[in-house]
Amino acid sequence: MKTNRILLKLSGEALAGEKHQGFDETTVLDVARQVKYAVDEGKQVAVVIGGGNFWRGRTSENMDRVKADQIGMLATVMNCVYAADMFRTVGLKTRIMSPFICGNVTELFYKDAAIEALENSEVVFFAGGTGHPYFSTDMSTVLMAIEIEADLILSGKAIDGVYDSDPKTNPDAKKYDTMQMKEIVDKQLGVVDLASAVLAMENHMPMMLFGLNEEDSILNAMTGKSNGTYIEA
Repeated sequence: MKTNRILLKLSGEALAGEKHQGFDETTVLDVARQVKYAVDEGKQVAVVIGGGNFWRGRTSENMDRVKADQIGMLATVMNCVYAADMFRTVGLKTRIMSPFICGNVTELFYKDAAIEALENSEVVFFAGGTGHPYFSTDMSTVLMAIEIEADLILSGKAIDGVYDSDPKTNPDAKKYDTMQMKEIVDKQLGVVDLASAVLAMENHMPMMLFGLNEEDSILNAMTGKSNGTYIEA
């Protein structure tokens, strides 16, 4: 399985660690350490981060959905600015791109520039989601992976793979080692939102879901040693 160019999806909660909100420097530096090792070994790594450590949907039914989603996009920008700077402290070169103008904080996404940066061993952060409401960071993850012609999406989750039922409530839940993206779509398993799963399936973009909290989980996923679930597209 060729995995030279990887798009790493991290939840916002992953940045928060046990605090569950804001940033946990130790957690982010551990992610940076693993990515640095992978880049030093010749991997090209792009990153998408959710915004859940700051904002999760509407806080009130009186709030407009579009405005709520815009706040979520800005939360992902904050996360990328923070993570990119933490990555810099371990010796990585970083670049932050977004689909909308964000002053001098990010640069507008341009496919050729993103690929050139990756080929020059820079870690490229894709902030701001798709730039439009009603789309999750799952969608921006798949979309960006397709655009930069990634070999694989790595999705770090709180759970260590895809199960046939909720392992928190069913101790006999079965974990899949491998499965087809079509199964995610047909069974609507919810590990990836439906629209994103369809886009990945139509564009033959594979994905590995793994437990982010396990030791060296990112490195293991990048080197095929993860015990997560590989989803064939």
